[in-house]
Amino acid sequence: MIYVAPSELHGQGVFAARNIEAGEIIEICPILLFPRAELDAIRKTMLDDYYFDWGDEGDWYAVCLGYGSLYNHSYAPNAEYGMDFEANTIDFYCIKNIEAGAEILINYNGEADNQTKVWFEDPEHPVHKTRPQ
Repeated sequence: MIYVAPSELHGQGVFAARNIEAGEIIEICPILLFPRAELDAIRKTMLDDYYFDWGDEGDWYAVCLGYGSLYNHSYAPNAEYGMDFEANTIDFYCIKNIEAGAEILINYNGEADNQTKVWFEDPEHPVHKTRPQ
């Protein structure tokens, strides 16, 4: 249903291999959890661009397996993600019909209509591939 390919937004992105209808689950991604105590070590690696905040307390972070860490950001997304804390998965689902060949985009702020600037748009921070919060 999906594949990774070069993206005009960033180096690579996730694309629809077939038409995907609103409401369809795109991908259910297992995660690897790591505690806050390991965050400094992770931030010194290429994984710094790909982890998710996990839970409400800020004590845990998740590396999303599958294609989960490769979806690019948009303020007009065609997909959303939800965190299943019981199953330890991050689930991606279609919120607008997506045509085959189109890039699948999520809002890194969590909700599709959240227009808060994401941190990589801050001129004091370097632009790089980013991680959802």
